[in-house]
Amino acid sequence: MECLVDLGWSGTSTTEVARRAGVSRGAQQHHYPTKMELVAAALEHLLEAQRLAFESAFAALPPGRRNVEGALDLLWEIFRGRPAKALLELAVAARTDDELRPLCRDLNEHILQVILETFEKLFPASNLPEDAVPTTLRGLFAMFVGLSVQNALDDDDAGHQAAVLAQVKSIARLIVPGDRGDAGPAATG
Repeated sequence: MECLVDLGWSGTSTTEVARRAGVSRGAQQHHYPTKMELVAAALEHLLEAQRLAFESAFAALPPGRRNVEGALDLLWEIFRGRPAKALLELAVAARTDDELRPLCRDLNEHILQVILETFEKLFPASNLPEDAVPTTLRGLFAMFVGLSVQNALDDDDAGHQAAVLAQVKSIARLIVPGDRGDAGPAATG
């Protein structure tokens, strides 16, 4: 994923990935014969690592922060990180790459499914009708993607992204009652 952030989709090659990973080109090709297979495997690994990191970070929050606001702050940290920038690079490249587009479309849906499962696990008692939860989370995901594009360009110099996040957190407090206190999720692994 580091290659995608540093070099973009067009600059990422299996040769460069093998060099950075410290493995021979033959070993890399044995496990991942094509760039697409390599990227697909890396994306699955990345998504699972991000999910586990989020859940661990949420569980480690002080009891008073183990709530929807704390969850949104952690999610925003993820969206500003290098892995998210790699995913953004893929999404932009997929717009014009017919081979990459299905992978990114599937990845997008997989990310949304992980967000939905995590939300339902952390906040089973929201004030949203059950059938509205997936659409609401899809909208939140789309907003975070857009904010991450803005953040990649200006690192929130004017504080606009922070203002949007503060507004979203105030709305989220109405939808997800109370905080979780010290009853955070059990660490998964």
